[in-house]
Parts: sequence; structure tokens; C-alpha cells
Amino acid sequence: MSSELFQNSLCDTAEHHRDLRDAVSKLVGKFGRKYFQDVVNKGEQPTALWSALGEAGFLGVHVSEAYGGGGGGLAELNICIEETASHGCPILSMVISSITAPIIAACGSEAMKQEWLPGIASGKRKMCFGITEPNAGSNTHKVTTHAVRKGNGWVINGAKYWTSDIDQSDAVMVVARDGVPVTDGSRQGLSLFVVPTNTPGISMTQIDSALRTSEKQFSVFYDNVEVPDEALIGEPGAGLKQVFSGLNPERIAAAAINNGISRFAITQAAQYAKDRSVWNTPIGAHQGVAHPLAEAYINVQAARLLNARAAQLCDGGEDAAETANMAKFAAAESSLKALDQAIQVHGGNGLSNEYGLSDLWFIARLHRTAPVSREMILNYVSTHSLGLPKSY
Repeated sequence: MSSELFQNSLCDTAEHHRDLRDAVSKLVGKFGRKYFQDVVNKGEQPTALWSALGEAGFLGVHVSEAYGGGGGGLAELNICIEETASHGCPILSMVISSITAPIIAACGSEAMKQEWLPGIASGKRKMCFGITEPNAGSNTHKVTTHAVRKGNGWVINGAKYWTSDIDQSDAVMVVARDGVPVTDGSRQGLSLFVVPTNTPGISMTQIDSALRTSEKQFSVFYDNVEVPDEALIGEPGAGLKQVFSGLNPERIAAAAINNGISRFAITQAAQYAKDRSVWNTPIGAHQGVAHPLAEAYINVQAARLLNARAAQLCDGGEDAAETANMAKFAAAESSLKALDQAIQVHGGNGLSNEYGLSDLWFIARLHRTAPVSREMILNYVSTHSLGLPKSY
């Protein structure tokens, strides 16, 4: 079932955005929640859906036309990700593309753009992102994976974890320190590298997680991984700036997933509340059912508007840090409440996979923690928006 309740979207003020949303909805609607559930349950990939999205140009809508994309921006990608998730098909790989493609477009060499952007835009090639480390957490300054110059290239050593979809990716964008790790507390520069996943020295172990997604999660080990100088993105030591240029798009894309899940949940719940009768009365006629759903709908619409604004600011080259952080926070919080209320409306059926709600829980819950935790967002807002003393 699609999210008809949200089709007259307050977020889409431009006609081409409404047309794009309608086109994505029609395409993904041919697949739907049951298709996605079956794929995940079998441990397979949503290959047919992914290929259809790529062929229609929806995976590369944010990539320049010069490199095979649609020439749009985050506003368009936000629509594609949200609309796909609103049909019960939350694809985390679309979020990853919101980081890798813009970083390559902004900082990569022309050869790197030519090599990777057309494939990312079409969906025929995938690139994952390796930044998270066990002892670094939210503090990127503590990344210990390091890259040392060797001849006309680099040697990378270290470990990452919670690297999504690396087993299905052609390359991983790795965040690494320049030089051998130091212990005196000084900060070394960061650099970004595009490393083919079949490069000798890369090994991985799957993480046993609660996420019911087609993308699997891995701990990844880099043992004397040699890459040519062409693997470096931009200049050595510029990685921190490059990473931060990808953080706002990632938060907007993550919010889009949750907003789509919210739409799916509320639509399912509203229909069930109209169809399900007790003592000859639809349960949706009772305020105890109707009011919580109405409140969830309001909160979700507010989150969607905030995310649309964050995408607009990013596309306009303006500072979107505050808005992107708040949009991710609002989307995560409102989606959990919407999903929980939708499950509650269904009663015992809410826990049945037949209704497609309960197995979305941990995907929605993921973005309360990642790509940045709600606590770090509150730290940011309290310090940068409210001017309060820094707490960390």
C-alpha cells in the first residue's frame, strides 16, 4: 500500500518535485512491502527494485548530468529515498550514496569522477563508506586507521566496524589518518581513499545485528592494503573537511528513510482503523485510537518539512548543519512514535510479519543512534543554536 495520505505533500512546492514523487511512487508500488520482506528474509538483495530505480534515474538523481546523473540535488534524492521507504522498502544503500557521490563530485579527480559517478548513478556500481571505529565512536578525531606513503601510493592499516553493504560494494571510501598513529595526543590529518573491495589485505566479519535489511553490517580489517596515489581523494590531510561536507547530506538521507517508514506505518494504521470494527464500530471512530494517530501524522509532517528545508539549504550552498541535525532528530523521534502507534492500533496483528510493521522497528531505531546519535545532536543544538557552554 502506498502512502496516499501524504500525496498532497506540503514539502513539494515545485511541480517537478511532485512529478518526481509520483513517478517514484508508481515504480516502487509495483514491488511493495511484501517483496522487500521476502528478499530480506531469504538473505537476498532487492536486485529487481534496485535495477528498476537505477534505470529510471532515481538512484543518480543527485549526480551531475555530465556523469550520467539527473542533475538534481539533495532535494530530489530526499524525495526518492522517502518515497521508496514509504512503500515499505527502506534501502540503506541509497543513504550511503548521499555521502560518497557528493564527496567524489566535489573533491575527486576528473579520472575518479569518470570512473565512479556514472556507475553509482546507474546503480551498476556500489561504493560503501568506512569511518566508524570501535574506539572512536562519534569522535572522528580519534580515528586510528592510518595510511603511510609508499612509493607512488599508500599502505593502509586499521579496522572499521558497522561498515554497511561492503560485501555487495565494488569499493569502500575509507577515512584514514596520515602516517603512523601517535600516542602523544596530537592530531594528525585525515585523508579519504577509494579502495576496491577486492584489494588484497581487506578482510571482513559479518556483525550479527537485529536490523532486517538487505544490507549486512561488517567489521572490516585493513592489513597492509596497498593502493595507488590515484586512490586518494583530493589532497592529503583534507579528509576531515571532506567528511564533514558529506555529513549533512547523510543526515538528510537518513531522515528521508525514517520519514518514509513513518508514512508507511501511519497509512497502514489509518486503513486498519477504518476497516477493523469492534461491536459494529470502526476502531478509528474512538478518540483513543484516532488522536494518537493524528498526533503522529502532525509530527511526521513537521519532520518532513524540516528535512525538505535542510535539503534546500544544502542545494543552495548555505549552512545546513543546524537544520540537517534537527531534521534527522525529528525524523527519528517521530518515526518511532508513528511506528509504535501503528503497531498498537493493529493489536496482536501488529507483531505479525504479515502486516509489515514490527520488522521495520530496528531500521527506524537505527537512525536514533546513527549516523549521529540524538545526544550529539542535542549537544550541537545546545552549543551552536542556544549558545550554551560546550559539554564535551
